[in-house]
Amino acid sequence: MPAFVTALAPAGEAWTDNRAHHLALIEQLRAIESRTEATSARSAPRFAKRGQLLPRERAGLLFDAGTPFLQLSTLAGFLLDVNDPAKSVAGGGCIAGIGRISGTTCMIVVDDSGIEAGALQHMGLEKFQRAQQIALENRLPFVHLVESAGANLTRYRVEDFVSGGSHYARLARHSAAGLPVLTLVHGSATAGGAYMPGMSDYVVMVRERARAFLAGPPLLRAATGEIATEEDLGGAAMHATVSGLAEYLAEDDADGIRILRELVGHLGWQRFEATLPAGRAPLYPSDDLLGLMPRDGRKPLDMREVIARLVDGSELLEFKAGYGPGTVCAHADVHGMPVGILTNNGPLDPAGSVKATHFIQACCQSGIPLLYLQNTTGYIVGTESERGGMIKHGSKMIQAVACASVPQVTVQCGASFGAGNYGMCGRGFSPRFLFTWPNARTAVMGAEQAATTMAIVMEDSARAKGREPDRAQIDGLRGMITATFERQTSAFYTSGRLLDDGVIDPRDTRHVLGFVLSLFRRAERVALRPLDFGVARP
Repeated sequence: MPAFVTALAPAGEAWTDNRAHHLALIEQLRAIESRTEATSARSAPRFAKRGQLLPRERAGLLFDAGTPFLQLSTLAGFLLDVNDPAKSVAGGGCIAGIGRISGTTCMIVVDDSGIEAGALQHMGLEKFQRAQQIALENRLPFVHLVESAGANLTRYRVEDFVSGGSHYARLARHSAAGLPVLTLVHGSATAGGAYMPGMSDYVVMVRERARAFLAGPPLLRAATGEIATEEDLGGAAMHATVSGLAEYLAEDDADGIRILRELVGHLGWQRFEATLPAGRAPLYPSDDLLGLMPRDGRKPLDMREVIARLVDGSELLEFKAGYGPGTVCAHADVHGMPVGILTNNGPLDPAGSVKATHFIQACCQSGIPLLYLQNTTGYIVGTESERGGMIKHGSKMIQAVACASVPQVTVQCGASFGAGNYGMCGRGFSPRFLFTWPNARTAVMGAEQAATTMAIVMEDSARAKGREPDRAQIDGLRGMITATFERQTSAFYTSGRLLDDGVIDPRDTRHVLGFVLSLFRRAERVALRPLDFGVARP
């Protein structure tokens, strides 16, 4: 395939300004993530006194040394605890991601019991269920390190109680699909949390630390008047010798992780693994992505420049290059794996929509995964485009995206506005993975357009009633709408609400794509042995 020849030079005031802007956003991202880690680490003296490892220390021992770990949804819950970006603690109270244990790629969730004793958070609930969905779609064993104080009753939400039930349904379906579910209990697993080990295929519990009961001593006493110790009611030794809830009894956290690693190793899932192909490096450095992506999202950019920094040898074979050129479709390889790429050099118009539909269907025919690099203001509007069948052709594209039979992954690189978010496989279309760059912005439309639209509506409404528009009222509404839209379009804001699977440094995009594309390939190799039911303990 022909190599793309860049038209950009890494120099000049605009390039320098763009790069500085993106570096500042990346620094802000790392500061938010570091605040979460530091908050958890402040519990170190308490954990040390109990002879326990911190959650991130547990995770570090669990993974195979020197292997990649794709952490997901690090900003979950950002700005939902406090409305102050400098104080909000993100992460949803758990660590989730994909890594290797004893040579087996697994989905791992670690309760962050260093923060509020691992109490359940609203976005932590959604983050956990998203991890379950990713594990099922990509045929990954599910590993959970449990230590949670359960629900914080002072922040009780009935919707969390009701939707939380799908945790257990998903675990049952995961096991029934032929995918192992493994749980290591480090501390408390109370009430609904007790069903986490109960719904697992294999359970390891740490002696004198792990607890699992439907009602702890205070609730038991309140409900029945019975008085019992935690150890008698739900201790690890009792569950390993009396109830049969635990298969393995560990002496401490490190021993529990050793047992879990040995267990994963003996399940034999390493047979589905393969070395990640390297592919040829792009001709242009990934650092260029910071300089070429405009700080002002309204400025145009040839997105082929972005593709050239992501794909092997910067080679791309553009599909229908002269037809609907505002929509770019191209074949390329990432880390030696073929992929069909769709991106935007302008609004999605009728011709571009028809081209994208054709391209998506052709990739499905050949089993080629699809990559969407979003940078769009949406589908084009106007008399000409409406008469040209914009709704009809745009709907064809949306149907193709919704019904595509191959794995799809989306990266929001810049603008993601209007129905363009849908047509380019936004969150509502359930791509296997969706990642966001720190500069990306998402909304039904731009803040200025929203404010102007409402101003025009108010002016027309006033004149229809025979009155002159109230300029002060209209200006006030403009300011309010602009502020509302600007606040909610930020990548950090949307990621805090789990509208993606994580904000990533643009320079890491090629590695992330290579990782997830290898997951798609691995999933095809996995031969499942589905059951009628999840594995039930005797």
